[in-house]
Amino acid sequence: MTLRAVITDWGGVLTSPLNEAVAAWLAADQIDVEAYKRVMRAWFQGAYNGDATLAVAGPGNLIHQLEDGSLAPAEFERLLSLELRTVTGGVVPPEGLLDRMFAEFAPVEHMYETILACRAAGLRTALLSNSWGNTYPRERWAAMFDAVVISGEVRMRKPAPEIFDHAVTLLEVDAAECVFIDDIPANIAAAEQLGMVGVLHTDPVETRARLGELFALPLA
Repeated sequence: MTLRAVITDWGGVLTSPLNEAVAAWLAADQIDVEAYKRVMRAWFQGAYNGDATLAVAGPGNLIHQLEDGSLAPAEFERLLSLELRTVTGGVVPPEGLLDRMFAEFAPVEHMYETILACRAAGLRTALLSNSWGNTYPRERWAAMFDAVVISGEVRMRKPAPEIFDHAVTLLEVDAAECVFIDDIPANIAAAEQLGMVGVLHTDPVETRARLGELFALPLA
């Protein structure tokens, strides 16, 4: 089947890597790095266990609940702050914690240009993002995407098949006609099980070259 649509993640694909933003936040708030890594490692393993299955998280996982909109961001901030300490043993303020965590997210213009080039070539385009209640640069999206799917707004999250099906339906294409870009292997595996072509994003130049190959377009 001919490929005629591209669906992309936001954080870590259209933005600078999450670990860079988190590192800047940890330094700015003087948070104990090992305490942060310990709690987030456990929470992420519950939400993305990496075994390529579609049902990878139980309803009790806080990241799962945050991403599917069943847990308010302010409550997640409160619960996370209880697990954290500053390097001097102080309390980490919960108010605005997620805004501070994502403050250093910066757009990767090379990837924005890539998606715009795909759309200009006649491909259908969609954004599919697991949200943490963060603010998105939606003012740039009208020119980029035919559809936008934010997990907390649709009460579904990657890697559940339903959210992929929802994005495909909005694009009016078949899953087998879609290329899906993400920086999390479990999400790529889920998309591929539904028949999509997965592109695991690690580098903007490599991703652009791969899309050029898949769509036979002069993107690189």
